[in-house]
Amino acid sequence: MNQATLNIACLQVAALSFDKAKLDYYLAIAKSKRCQVLVLGEYVINLFFKELEKTPFSLIKEQTKHQKEILKKLASGYNITIIAPVVTVEKDQIKKVIMRFSAQSAHSYEQQFLINYKHWNEEKFFDNPIAPLTAPMIFTVGRIRCAVMYGFETHFDPLWQEVRNKKIDVVIVPTASTFDSKPRWRELLKTRAFLNSTYVLRVNRVGSYHDKKVQWIFYGDSFLADPAGNIVTALGNKEEMMIASIDKEMAFQARRNWGFQTALLKREHHD
Repeated sequence: MNQATLNIACLQVAALSFDKAKLDYYLAIAKSKRCQVLVLGEYVINLFFKELEKTPFSLIKEQTKHQKEILKKLASGYNITIIAPVVTVEKDQIKKVIMRFSAQSAHSYEQQFLINYKHWNEEKFFDNPIAPLTAPMIFTVGRIRCAVMYGFETHFDPLWQEVRNKKIDVVIVPTASTFDSKPRWRELLKTRAFLNSTYVLRVNRVGSYHDKKVQWIFYGDSFLADPAGNIVTALGNKEEMMIASIDKEMAFQARRNWGFQTALLKREHHD
């Protein structure tokens, strides 16, 4: 494969629980399509947030440990990088992290901005620290510079400044979007892609959760937005897998042609 291109498999599924067979099935397809990265949506490895609120920490810890072992083995067996949002429990602290499993190692990134709404208050539930901001998860595959951030984090400008500074070619965004937010997410991430001269790959989950008053429907719509802000390819609202192709040259040309970062650096230098 040309080192200036990258195929990423986007697995749009509901909660996987302990289903190694399903991951195995999709990874085999991804490998046959010459993918080097596979991405899972948010709250796929673990239960959905509203379910976690009612689950003993000991059970969450056991489930996560089992799932991480599976993901490590699969990443090594298929020689493919797996990106998976995970809920971890360590020393009585529960945190939201993104894990990156490769054939050689595993790395994690703690979510920095958490939802804090009355009906969905992750900031109150999780123990992720409120601390000075750092860069999102960044890694390189071949010549492709990749960054990963949670969906909620894409609302905040400082993380995108890191994307511009590091000349990121694709930003991977795992989400668990629900209700009537589909048009909003499309417009937000298309705009972020254009303004930051990068691909944005959104991987949303499907399935549903029912509480006493509300039905939470996760509608899918995983998609790839290119550096011009166009939707290149997208999935529907069912379990599917999409192969997204990232072209470094297209991101490079967008940065050169629009020059947003260059204009910003000139102003900073002048000040």
